[in-house]
Amino acid sequence: MQYRNDRHQEPISILGYGCMRFTTKGRSIDIDKAEKELMSAYEAGVNYYDTAYIYTGSEAALGEIFARTGIRDKINIATKLPQYMIGSRAAVDRYFNEELSRLRTDHIDYYLMHMLTDVFQWERLLKLGITEWIAEKKAAGQIRNIGFSFHGNTEMFLKILDAYDWDFCQIQYNYLDEVSQAGVKGLKAAAAKCIPVIIMEPLRGGKLVNMLPESARKVMAASGKGWSAAEWGLRWLYNQPEVTCVLSGMNSLEMVEENCRIASEAQAGSWTADEFEVIRKVCRHIRAKEKVGCTGCRYCMPCSKNVDIPGAFRCWNEMYIESKSKARFAYAQTVGMTKEAAFPSQCVECGKCEKHCPQGLPIRDLLKKADKDLRPLPYKIGINVARKFMMREVRNSSGG
Repeated sequence: MQYRNDRHQEPISILGYGCMRFTTKGRSIDIDKAEKELMSAYEAGVNYYDTAYIYTGSEAALGEIFARTGIRDKINIATKLPQYMIGSRAAVDRYFNEELSRLRTDHIDYYLMHMLTDVFQWERLLKLGITEWIAEKKAAGQIRNIGFSFHGNTEMFLKILDAYDWDFCQIQYNYLDEVSQAGVKGLKAAAAKCIPVIIMEPLRGGKLVNMLPESARKVMAASGKGWSAAEWGLRWLYNQPEVTCVLSGMNSLEMVEENCRIASEAQAGSWTADEFEVIRKVCRHIRAKEKVGCTGCRYCMPCSKNVDIPGAFRCWNEMYIESKSKARFAYAQTVGMTKEAAFPSQCVECGKCEKHCPQGLPIRDLLKKADKDLRPLPYKIGINVARKFMMREVRNSSGG
C-alpha cells in the first residue's frame, strides 16, 4: 500500500474504504462478511474508512467491527454531519454524539460537512456557530480534521474552498467527470492550498465498469495493458499527485484484493501519451450514448437568470449513460437545492449562451427538453417541498 500525507503530514492510504455499499442480509448489513472484507483491506494497509450518518447501518456496523477486532486506534474514521438536517446548534451536538455512539469511539479523525452544493449552506451553519463548535471539538480532541464533501459546480466549490481554513475536502471525480462538479480545476485549487482531496465515485458507482459500452472495452483491451476497466479508472486517478485518497465501495474479497494491488503499484506521473489516448477514446465511446454533446466547458456561463446550463445537460446525459432515477436525484441536488434555483424553466431565451457555445448547440431548445425529462411532476413536487423546507431553515437560522 502507498500513502500520501494529510495536511498534518499524517499518512493516508491512497485507497480508502467507502462504507456505503456493504452487502446486506435481509434488511441489515452482513456484519460477518463486511468484517472479512474490512480486515482484508486493513491487513493490506488501508487506513481510511469513510461512512456517513445517512448510510443506513454503516456507522453502527463499523463500530461493531472495530470493537470486535480492536483496530480502532490503528485506522482513521471519516464520517459526516448531515448539515441539510441541521436547524440549531443543539442539533449539531445531537447528531455528532449519536455518531460517536454508533461508531463506539470518542473521536472522529476526519469529519465532513456532508453534501454541500452551495456556499449558502456553509453560511447558514456559520450563523449557528459552527466554527466555534468545530474549535471546541478540536480542542477537546473529538475532531482531528474538518472538511466537506461536495456536489455542485466548479465555481461554487471554489467559493466553499475559500470560505474556511479546511483540513481536507471530498469530491466526485473520475475520467468522465474531469470538467464537471469540482473537476480538475477544483482538484488543483485545493492542492494549491495544500488541502488534501479525497475522491468519491471514482468509477461512478461502478458504472465505469458495469455499464461501459462494448466498444469502449475493446479500446481498453487493444491497449495490451491487461488492465480491467476498474484498474484503468483507478490508475487514471492515482497518476495525479493532487489526489490524496480514492474511496472504493468494496463488497467482495476479490474487489479488495484487486484494488489493494493497484494501490500498491500505481505511480503518480507515470502515464504515457498512449494511456491518456486510451481514456480519451473510451470517453468518446461513452459520450456517444449521451443526449447532448455538452463538454462542460462553461463558455455559456454565467446565465443572467442563473440557469445552470452545463449542470442540467450533465444530468440529462446521465439519464442515458446511467439511470433515470440517479440522474433525476443529481438534478434535484445540484440544480434544485442551491439557494438561488437554477432550473432551465428560468430561461428567458435571450440567446447569449448560444453565441458562446463552441459546440454550436441549440441550448434554448435543449434546455426545455432536458427539464421535461429530468423534472416530471412527482419530482417537481418533491423538489418544491424540499426547497420550502430548506428556505425555512435558512430563515430560521438567520432569525428571519
